[in-house]
Parts: sequence; C-alpha cells; structure tokens
Amino acid sequence: MSRRILRSETLLVLAVSLGASAVSALISFVGSLTKPGALKEQAATLNGSYAPGRPWLDLAWQLFDIATGLVPVLLVGHLLLREGVGLRAIGFDRSRPWSDLGRGALVAAGIGSAGLAFYLVARASGFNLTVVPEALPEVWWKYPVLILSAIQNSVLEEVIVVGYLLRRLGQLGWSPMAALVASSVLRGSYHLYQGIGGFVGNMVMGVVFVLLYRRWGRVGPLVAAHALLDITAFVGYALLAGKVGWLPTP
Repeated sequence: MSRRILRSETLLVLAVSLGASAVSALISFVGSLTKPGALKEQAATLNGSYAPGRPWLDLAWQLFDIATGLVPVLLVGHLLLREGVGLRAIGFDRSRPWSDLGRGALVAAGIGSAGLAFYLVARASGFNLTVVPEALPEVWWKYPVLILSAIQNSVLEEVIVVGYLLRRLGQLGWSPMAALVASSVLRGSYHLYQGIGGFVGNMVMGVVFVLLYRRWGRVGPLVAAHALLDITAFVGYALLAGKVGWLPTP
C-alpha cells in the first residue's frame, strides 16, 4: 500500500477509536478546568449505570458498550489480515498464553503500586479529579461486568495504541523515538479527562509499554498487565470505597 493509503487508514482507525476518545477527554478536561471548584472536588466516573433502577436494561447497555468497544480491534484485525499477517504479527494470539500472563502479572505488580501512589499525590496536589472506577448498582452482574470492562479496555488500548500504531508508523517511516512519543502521548491524551495526573501517569506507562513491546515483540503481555491493573482498580474500589480512609471518594 502507498504511504497515502497507510496514513489515511491509520487516521481513520484512530478517528473511530482512541483518537476520538482523546478529543473527548480534552473537551472534558477543559470543562473541568472552567467549572467552579478545584479539580479534586470533581469526579471522573469510569463505570457508571446507564439505566438506574432498571437492572436488566442497565445490563443490556453495559454489554452493548463492551461489545461495541471491541469493534475497532476487529477492524484492525481485518486490516492486518488484508496485509497478509493478521493479529499474530503484533503478538495478539494464543500461542504463548502462560508466558503472556506471567509477564503481564509482573508488569502489573510493578506499575500498580507506583501508579496508585502517583494518583494520590496528583489528586492531593490539585492536578487530578477524584477518579471513581465504578459506580454500578449492587446487583449480581456488577463484578462480571467490571471484569469484562477491564478486559475490553486492555484489548482495545494495547492492540491499537501499541501493536497497530507502532506497526503503521514504522511503515510510514517514523523513527522509533517519534513513534514511541506518538503512542505515549496518545495514551496520555485519552486519559486527560482525569486531569493532568491522569495524562502524565498514563503517558509514562505508555513509554514503558512501548519499550516492553519492542523487547518482547508481543502485545499479549501488555494486554494481560493492563487487564490485571484495571480489574484490581475496578473491583478493589467496589470493595474498599468508603471503608478505608486513604482511598478518595466523591
């Protein structure tokens, strides 16, 4: 394919996925900055109810949101198949499940505690909103939906922002450093709705993930790490919010 087609394809994939999320996060952040009150007095809810008081309708919306959130991943898989390689080219397959999970668990353990500490400092310093990982009703499907949401986030972000984007930028002639910066800034940008802390923290995480991807040649461990981080955040908040003093709540 020509560079023009590759460039157009990449922009379109981002426009229907995390590029659009980055623009939305920027608009949300501007709204938070211009709203009366400090950032830490405002809340950013990650998993909320779509139909309060109507649990079955709410469940339908939750599953619909999770399923449609994976469509860009299917699109990327289709585009890579047309290229003749498929998702295996970026290391998103079932060839090394235990290795991917083990590496992912180690990465999650290393990043998790540092990320939590950074968030608490950023919020206390006034650079971050209060992040509410979940605000779902107490129904039977709450924890399964939180786990599915975490997995969907991890697959979407790592496949597109690391595997696909780095491959396409390399084909477009970008230098490794420029591609690393682009991927990391994009990751930080669509977390900007959380505040400056969310932007900086996720950008640093993006740098680490790009370096690990280049070392391992697989997004599988990154998907596992991201999923474990989000599951811990979502389920942990649901279990601990209001019960421990160090965990900020709205």
